[in-house]
Amino acid sequence: MKTSLTGLTKQQIRHALEASGVAETGFSMRADQIYRAIYIEGAANFDGVTSLSKKLRAGLNEKFTIDRLTVVTEQKSTDGTIKWLLAADDGKLIETVYIPEEGRGTLCISSQVGCALTCSFCHTGTQKLVRNLTAGEIVGQVLLAKDRLAEWGKPSDQRLLTNAVMMGMGEPLYNYENVRDALLMISDGDGLALGKRRVTLSTAGVVPMIEKLGDEVGCALAISLHAVTNELRDILVPINKKHPIKELMKACMNYPGLSNSRRITFEYVMLKGVNDSLADAKALTQLLRGIPAKINLIPFNPWPGSQYECSDSVQIRKFAEIVNAAGYAAPVRTPRGRDILAACGQLKSASERKKRAGTDSEDKIAAPDIALPAALAPADQVLQPA
Repeated sequence: MKTSLTGLTKQQIRHALEASGVAETGFSMRADQIYRAIYIEGAANFDGVTSLSKKLRAGLNEKFTIDRLTVVTEQKSTDGTIKWLLAADDGKLIETVYIPEEGRGTLCISSQVGCALTCSFCHTGTQKLVRNLTAGEIVGQVLLAKDRLAEWGKPSDQRLLTNAVMMGMGEPLYNYENVRDALLMISDGDGLALGKRRVTLSTAGVVPMIEKLGDEVGCALAISLHAVTNELRDILVPINKKHPIKELMKACMNYPGLSNSRRITFEYVMLKGVNDSLADAKALTQLLRGIPAKINLIPFNPWPGSQYECSDSVQIRKFAEIVNAAGYAAPVRTPRGRDILAACGQLKSASERKKRAGTDSEDKIAAPDIALPAALAPADQVLQPA
């Protein structure tokens, strides 16, 4: 099999060239040319890299590839959101979503095929983990999006893709090394050049890796929180049983580079009658006291078989008012791509449907039976950070 150079640094490309025998001299210069061709010019094969000799291009074609992930389907929402179902070389499927907004465009990137977590409100969580994505497959989602959006060669002020979020399928901190390498590549000023302030990683709370992420990557951090008591979060986000709220808040408080200008985003899905009381809102502000933070309130996006309902708009507004009054920005995220199951928490269905060879049985799949406690702990008993 040919070796993919996608997702490799300049130094790694140089080592690959040296080991292959394709080039005899000038390894650093050749590596620079190939790196530029992949990440600045958008080359998808060596034939178009005219800065290299025909002989060298022929040798590279024999040993290496810079092919893209394969687009299986492309769906476009009425609001402009685009979802791609992509196939890796081994046929495994992932989903990537582009969300256009005024003045910016965000790519939601997957880190795993499936997910090891079982968050009860998330569609992806009902799909078992298949495998981690490689750094090349993660970076490849950005390359593919730039292809489809005709981004190559545009000046920075005319680009449609301006931001990237690791919020797609999978828990990125369970695939740390590949995710780290990919994010460094995506933010590299000599390549894709999105910039660390335009790249955000969202985690459900893999506490031991949070500080390491800040030290080694320095991207923006988002926490998939969704509850203010351990009793409820154990159900909504089961990783909480391993890393409870107090431990998670301590890790957030110590996140490298944290400041009022570099706040942590806390994601909070609004579930009717579950976590949306005004007492929950007050407890949320107490929990985050002392942490430079923004709270994204996410109306629950329904999916086939889910047992949850979205909170009423009036209740969401009241919840937001309490959080705002405490001095925290609490924007209510506008659902995007719901009609193509591309909204937050909905990724999975297209992959499952393809696995079933075109049947619609996935639409009838039942969610796991989640039993909420009869009497949840009062929200005012929320744990405080150490």
